Amino acid sequence: MHFLVTGGAGFIGSHLTEALLKQGHQVTVFDDFNDYYDPAIKRGNLAHVANDIQLIEADIRDAVTVERTFAGNKFDTVVHLAARAGVRPSIVDPKLYFTTNIDGTFNLLDACRYHGVNHFVLASSSSVYGVNKKVPFAENDLIERTISPYAATKLSCEQICSNYANLFDIRCSCLRFFTVYGPRQRPDLAIAKFTKKILQGEAIDRYGDGTTARDYTYVEDIIAGVLSAICYDKKDFDIFNLGGSATTTLAELITMLEQTIGKEAIINQMPDQPGDVPRTYADVGKAEELLGYQPHTPIAEGLEKYVQWFREKHPDLG
Repeated sequence: MHFLVTGGAGFIGSHLTEALLKQGHQVTVFDDFNDYYDPAIKRGNLAHVANDIQLIEADIRDAVTVERTFAGNKFDTVVHLAARAGVRPSIVDPKLYFTTNIDGTFNLLDACRYHGVNHFVLASSSSVYGVNKKVPFAENDLIERTISPYAATKLSCEQICSNYANLFDIRCSCLRFFTVYGPRQRPDLAIAKFTKKILQGEAIDRYGDGTTARDYTYVEDIIAGVLSAICYDKKDFDIFNLGGSATTTLAELITMLEQTIGKEAIINQMPDQPGDVPRTYADVGKAEELLGYQPHTPIAEGLEKYVQWFREKHPDLG
């Protein structure tokens, strides 16, 4: 099959691109290599498969280039991972998030409509649940309010997918990712930042009292879930949680990193941050039943794998 993977040079996207190639598929990567973090990192993510893919360096907001890309290829499936990510930056520049995430998703779905691509997989986020008092979070929970522009864009994208599935017979699966981590993780995310600073002997910023909790999900488990969702054809539109189905508090995460690295963290205590939810926790029963999804990597094991990878990439840090 021929896959279009948007954001294919990023953390999750590069892992997915690699997995699809290993299965023998043809992959076109669509990525704008923006400066949210160092574009050289993203280019490095694809260096080992550069000769095996078609790379289109462009912005999903550019409807003309999106149209030309679809007109010049025959895609079987679009896996849409490209997005402006991060809760806090979306509060600083909400317009960038709305135009990229919502308009970009519309451009891709509309191109699918006019070029006969009837399968679309969307990377959504656990952020859509907002301050959900019921745990674990299930796909049929009532979502009454999101608390960041980023979350609002992801929920909007799910609804646009629902529209196109209903109106234009495009099969859409929306995957709510829960705090993905692992090798190639974005440098702005907590585990990456903490690991680097602890190794360097620098202070880490701990926001709040350490009781905020996240359902950390190892990237290999996420990729297995995405590959299963690609094969799912029971409904024209569906939503799935892809998480680790366990929670870890911020304080516990720091302690586990200290133990894994073998070095104590210097804590710089900070106030709570706006837009942060108190916890995320995935009910993955639906994904288990319909996708055969089973997360296999507990957080302690995943952190060991990540720290080992990080040390190999940065031997100068010890």
